[in-house]
Amino acid sequence: MHELPFWKQKKLHQLNDSEWESLCDGCGRCCLHKLEDIDSNELCFTNIACKLLDLNDCRCTQYEDRFKWIPDCISLRQDLNQTIHWLPGTCAYRFIFEGKDLPAWHPLVSGNKDSVENAGISIKHFAQSENAVNDNYQNHIIDDC
Repeated sequence: MHELPFWKQKKLHQLNDSEWESLCDGCGRCCLHKLEDIDSNELCFTNIACKLLDLNDCRCTQYEDRFKWIPDCISLRQDLNQTIHWLPGTCAYRFIFEGKDLPAWHPLVSGNKDSVENAGISIKHFAQSENAVNDNYQNHIIDDC
């Protein structure tokens, strides 16, 4: 008999550090700047990525020290209940939080880290660094997150 994978056995708050980090599929969508309508609380994602995100591998270049560089970077693990709505609908943390299973393209399911890009989930081909943006972020709103 096969043992269930950890994400089907545990709640997010029960995960050890290794399990927690392995849930990240490396899509980079959480590092996109978001705009929130102050009247409706509607959240809009932009195609503008945090300046610390390496757009080639969709990973933070300063992950361990990111709060030193970006003080308002969200600590999902510490503030999960308050920040889950800031994550894209494709996020594994959100899937697990909502009691859903991981999709077939997630590396923990597919066994292939390239499955995120192959499924079109990665921001690799459409995001740009905030360092390269000179106009209003509202001009960069996307609707596929």
